[in-house]
Order: sequence, then C-alpha cells, then structure tokens
Amino acid sequence: MTLLVDIFGYLSIILHGLVIVAQSMSLGGVMFLVFLLRPFAGVLSQGKDLERRVARLTMFSALGLILAELAGNALQIAVLMATVDLPFSNVIQASFAIAGAVKILCALLLIPCLSARFSTSRAAALLALLLCAVELTAATFTTHAYARLSDNTLLLLVEGMHQFGAAIWIGGIPCFVMALGRLHDADGWRRVGSRFSRMSMIGVGCIVVSGATMSVFYIGSLQGFYGTAYGVMVGAKIAMFLALLALGFSNFLVTERLRKQQDAPVIRLRRFAEIEIGIGFTIFFAAASLTSVPPAVDLTTDRVSLHEIAVRNAPAWPRLSSPDHDQLAVSQLQAQLDSEATHSHQAAALAIVPGSGILAPRNAQDIAWSEYNHHWAGIFVLLIGLLALLNRAGVGWAKHWPLLFLALAAFLLVRSDPEVWPLGNEGFWVAWRDVEVAQHRFFVLLILLFGVFEWAVRTGRLRNPKAALVFPLLVSVGGAMLLTHTHQISNVKDQLLIELTHTPLALSGVAAGWARWLELRLPGRGGRIAGWVWPMCFLLVGIILLWYREA
Repeated sequence: MTLLVDIFGYLSIILHGLVIVAQSMSLGGVMFLVFLLRPFAGVLSQGKDLERRVARLTMFSALGLILAELAGNALQIAVLMATVDLPFSNVIQASFAIAGAVKILCALLLIPCLSARFSTSRAAALLALLLCAVELTAATFTTHAYARLSDNTLLLLVEGMHQFGAAIWIGGIPCFVMALGRLHDADGWRRVGSRFSRMSMIGVGCIVVSGATMSVFYIGSLQGFYGTAYGVMVGAKIAMFLALLALGFSNFLVTERLRKQQDAPVIRLRRFAEIEIGIGFTIFFAAASLTSVPPAVDLTTDRVSLHEIAVRNAPAWPRLSSPDHDQLAVSQLQAQLDSEATHSHQAAALAIVPGSGILAPRNAQDIAWSEYNHHWAGIFVLLIGLLALLNRAGVGWAKHWPLLFLALAAFLLVRSDPEVWPLGNEGFWVAWRDVEVAQHRFFVLLILLFGVFEWAVRTGRLRNPKAALVFPLLVSVGGAMLLTHTHQISNVKDQLLIELTHTPLALSGVAAGWARWLELRLPGRGGRIAGWVWPMCFLLVGIILLWYREA
C-alpha cells in the first residue's frame, strides 16, 4: 500500500488523461451521429455503413470511459482508505466517487442507445444526448471549479463549456477521419466536411471563451502564467491549441473549396485531421496534468521570477565531464551508514528505499551529474538531427542514424539514476518501485523501440508500410508523456525551473513525431516539407538539452 501511495500522483494523471480521451470521444461521437450523420442519412452513399461504424467507435469509447473511470476511482478510494483511515462506506460518498459513478452509469446506458435502431429512433437519439449532458455535468464536478470557495457556479458552467468544446471538436475528429475514409464521392466529402467544419467552429468558440475566463480566475496575473507550474502547463496547452487552429484553418479552406464544388486535396484534409487527433489527445493529457497542481492564484509564494529564469538560462558551456559516483549525496550517505554498521556489527541500512516516498538527498555533485547527463543526451540528439538531415538530402550512409538512439538509451539506462544498478546499491527490479526511476526506464524503452524500428525501416529490413509509423507514434507518445513527467525534488522553484526546460522538449517531441507522420502519409509537396521539419525539431531538442541547467 505504501508503494501505491507513492505512485498515486503519476498514475492518477495517466488514468485521468485516459478518462478525458474516452469521454471526449464518446461525447463527440454522439454529436457526430446526431447532428451530422442523421441529417444526411438518406443522402450519403455510404450513410448506413458509416453510421454503424461511428456508432461502434462511440460504443468502444464509452466502454473505455467505464474502464478508465473504474480504475481511477478504485485507485483514489484505495489511497484514501490507506492514508486517512476512512471506511469504504465513507469514501464512496466523496464527490469524486459519486461523479465517477454517474459517469460510469451514463456510459453504460449510452451503449444500448447506440444500437442498430439508433438511426431510426428519435427517442434513442434524445436519450443519448441527455446521457451526454448528465455525463458532462458530472465531469465538471471533478475539476478545480468545484473546489473553489467563490464563483464556483460560474466556473462550473465555464468548465462544462470547455469540456463540451473539446468533445465536439477534438472528440469528433476520429469520426470525421473515419467518414472521409469511407466516403468516395465529392458530394459526400463536401457535405461532411462543411458540416463538421461548422461544428468545429462551435467547439473552438467554446474553448476560447471558457479558456480565457478560466485564465482570469485560475492564473490571475502575468507572473502566475510564467512563474507557476499551472501557468507553464497552460502555456503548453495554448501552444498546442494554436497548432490545432492552424491545422483546422487549413482544413477549413479545403472544405470551403469543396463546398463551392471546386477540386480540393481531400487526402490533405484526412492527414491533417489525423494530426489534430494526436495533438488533441496530447492536450488532454496536459489537462490531466493540470489537475495535479493548484491553480496559480492559490500559489502566492515560491513563484519563479523573470530574473530567476534569466539567471538559470544564462549562456554557459555544456558540462562534458562528470563528478565521481562516490561524491553524490546518496553514495556519501550510504558510505556513512556502512561505516556505522561496521562499527556496531550490524547490517547496513539502505540510504534510499525504493518506493518509500522519501526524497533522495542532493548536493552540488548531484546537480553536476544531472547536467552532464542532459548535455551528453543533447549531443546525441543533435547528431541524430544532423544525420537525419543528411539522409534526407541523399547521403546514403547516414540512413543508419537511428542506431544513435540505441547508444542514447544505453547511456540513459546507466546514468539516469545513479543510486540504481549498475552504479548504485538498489537492484534493477526493486528500483521499479521508485516512480521517477520507472518513468526514466519507460522513456528508455520508448527510445529503444523507435530506434530499432526506424533503423529496420531505413535499411529495408522491415518493408511493411505500417512499421514506419512506429517511429512517429512513439516519438509523439514520448513527448506527451514528458508533459506528465514528475521530478522528486523538494524545492518548488527548482522543480518549476526544470519544467520550464522540459515543456519545450515535450512540445518539440510532439511536433517531430507528427511531422514525420505527415512525411510518411501525405504525398507531394506537403510531405516533402514535413520531411525537413522533423529533423529540425530534433536539432531544437538537442540545443535545449545542451542549454539545460539545474543551478
């Protein structure tokens, strides 16, 4: 149970992100069925088949919501019962448990509503919309708005508007992509594209209005925006939202040309919509991460000033030499414990027990160790970006650049956690109990996977076109997960200053992954441009890593 409490924060973010994704897809699917496919049921050439497929996708989304909500609530209930010694009967009366139960019930009732009779039953459509409204209302009671002591009625309405906008736009895009893939006539593309474009505008409007309102109430000032973890994460969401707007605007231009019965690149419409799904889901995980930190207006102390940001990011030569392992704080503490145990003829205690929740001590040498790791990782990534550019320019031998990922993964596995095997006293498997170690190893595994797959694709060992998609997908997932990455550092300001570096790393990773996706999936000039963009993103990641400082 101690281990569960220790990993609760990270697991709750991941599960909440999955809940938001499934909830938005189920709500967006219902909106797509009711307001787009039903009006065109007798007009679209593949209307009946498309409606069945979208209904099936929406049912699976509802099922995913049930499973994610059950897991998230079970985790919170278990942790509460373990930490505050409350009986189960009391814990299930908490607001989060009641809201979760309502959402699960709504999702359960939604599934039969999406049966084969959905298209012909007005009652089924109305019931599905009612269940979506109840589910959305319950979801707002798990947000920051419900906990506010003032203006919470207004903020609950605004939160509901925000989630509705995300559902009707981002949650509906998978259905839109499915529709574009199933339809094969210009009239169908024109009708679906035009109607979904207008639905998306409603979603965008809801997000902009609600987001601006919440920024006023939750951030409150410019310093709250750049000087708190909440503000930094909102900034990441805004950056990705602007990217979505750019992609959406491009698709809007295509749909307008279709509406005027002009020739338009429908393939670009589909590929950009695929990218919108990926970036939109990343925003959902960033939103889930926001729930783990207090709003900026509540953090009146320990804010980071512009001067502190400038000092931390002042130009300095990269640290290319590492301190000795025995100079690190944990090594020194372990040596002290070993010495005391020898004198007392007892077994030596471990300086750090994985999963205990106790933060490891740090000294100046620990900071130097971490900076060395980041700077050499930056050199690896810079080389990867440069060789990828050379390969894109036609240099044949540079196609082996993915092998550098394997070297990077080995470097990180050894160096990321010096208290763990092979350098430290903690065993390889026992160390998985430590949340930060587990996160580092997850990233190492991702690096290994996309390095191996991309090298096999580049050298022709894997010829299946789908194998090439592993690299962009895993790079994008890595960027998204970096937004949820936590650092076990007791100093709040140091934590935030590190996050100010890791956030642009995450955004660059997301951009690199989806640019590579476009290169593979979008023919013509657009794909060629994307082929030059993603190596540049890797160069940017390398530069940011070389710029990294912890003191």
